Amino acid sequence: MGGDFGPSVAVEGAVKAAGLYDARVLLVGDTRKVEAELQKLALPDACYDIVHADDVVHMNEKPSDVLRRKKNASIQIACRLVREGAADALVSAGHSGATVACGMFIMGRLPGVERPALAAMMPTEKNPVVVVDVGANVDCRPYHLFQFGLMGDAFARDILGYAAPRVSILSIGEEEGKGNTQVKEAYELLKLAQNINFVGNAEGRDIFIGDIDVVVCDGFVGNVVVKMSEGLAASLTRMVKRAFRSGLLPALGGMLARRAFHRFARTIDYTEYGGAPLMGLQGLAIVCHGRSDACAVGNAVKMAAAYVRKGTSARLAETILANEELTRFSRAI
Repeated sequence: MGGDFGPSVAVEGAVKAAGLYDARVLLVGDTRKVEAELQKLALPDACYDIVHADDVVHMNEKPSDVLRRKKNASIQIACRLVREGAADALVSAGHSGATVACGMFIMGRLPGVERPALAAMMPTEKNPVVVVDVGANVDCRPYHLFQFGLMGDAFARDILGYAAPRVSILSIGEEEGKGNTQVKEAYELLKLAQNINFVGNAEGRDIFIGDIDVVVCDGFVGNVVVKMSEGLAASLTRMVKRAFRSGLLPALGGMLARRAFHRFARTIDYTEYGGAPLMGLQGLAIVCHGRSDACAVGNAVKMAAAYVRKGTSARLAETILANEELTRFSRAI
């Protein structure tokens, strides 16, 4: 029911993805509105069920108020479905703060996870990079960053298929010892971590080259990185279009380069990556962009299905528990 376009894109994206990826979806929301969207699609009803929700979360509401007062909101019902085992994962393009809060307090955290984290996939010159955290935790301790690196490693292995993901921590210099106290202490923990390929610090300019696979940062920095990157990509696209329209020769060049330009536009399009998984929960929540269209919702369902089938939560839990001593040590100092 959330997002800029509500059920008009969520229903289409979810139901079509269910057919493509052999999944079954529960459409949680106002039954009358959901059925109206389904009638437009004329798709077989074998791959979905409707779960009625009386209430919705509005963008101006505080997550804490949603938790206390909106027991019948669609996001609360969706989280309870996952907690009770009626669903394996949830996808939402609605209020991201409410989704994170309900995921944490209704679905619950995996054993050993201090704070669930949002991961975002971003395009590079080579292969996608995972940035974690991108908004769930704006104030972090070193051991939180340490666990974000472990989560990102598990995600990159299972969902992106990287055999030995190169994990880095975002800082103000490549050299060891650069950064604030939080980053420097997290660096030392990641160096000692078991079974991950930690490659040291990364600077902002390194993210898009493609020589690192996981970038660790707190949610404040990560959210700025993602939003600035989205804005830059959109601005570059508009500037290139204006350049092609500036005269006859540029227009001819634009026509010749149209196919390459479409490939570039698709590469930087956030809808291709679905959404940001909130990792570290008993189950999975995927937070989609508020402007998500049916394609983005469908790709989020695809990611959720892959996450569940590959047992990424179990791998993540194993990695966290294998490094529990380091987390406990860092928490104590």
